[in-house]
Amino acid sequence: MHSVRLIRTAKWGYVIIAAMLCAMGLTLLRTELPLSAIGVMAGVALGVSGVVKLIGYLSRDLYQLAFQFDLAFGILFMALSAVVLLRPEHDLGFLCLVLGIAALADGLLKVQTALDARRFGLRAWWLILLTAILAGVAGMILTLRPSGDGRTLTILMGVALLADGVMGLCVALCAIKVLPPSLDRGER
Repeated sequence: MHSVRLIRTAKWGYVIIAAMLCAMGLTLLRTELPLSAIGVMAGVALGVSGVVKLIGYLSRDLYQLAFQFDLAFGILFMALSAVVLLRPEHDLGFLCLVLGIAALADGLLKVQTALDARRFGLRAWWLILLTAILAGVAGMILTLRPSGDGRTLTILMGVALLADGVMGLCVALCAIKVLPPSLDRGER
């Protein structure tokens, strides 16, 4: 029963994080914020995402697809969070690099999750694949920073966060399955 609660916590944590990323992305698309505020938002998002990813890794869902890379990702996101929060006023290029690499890596690994989901027979595997590719491309563009203009970089950051959030929602809703209590034996 403990692992059922843990997987539900992880699943809803994924949904909440994804919604938070979408909200942050939309905020950056519409509003000009001070660099320190963007840094604090990014640092908090990375830290909370890292914790949720660790919870996900320690949980046990039916397919064990969504959380397969989350031990390393959780630790990485918490480390990046510390780096960003220690100096939230880093230049915009640094924040673009950090968030771009995070979105790119998350998208690339979710491509593998989508392909594994296809082998498991999940119908929505293609939706996970599509959103993973979009998040990866948005992360790559953000990492490359095609413009030095602050507003353009903020918009690119918003697009990458929005794409990563949508991908997270798709993964949480399509690939995370909770074991029925009768099948849950509490084993990893």
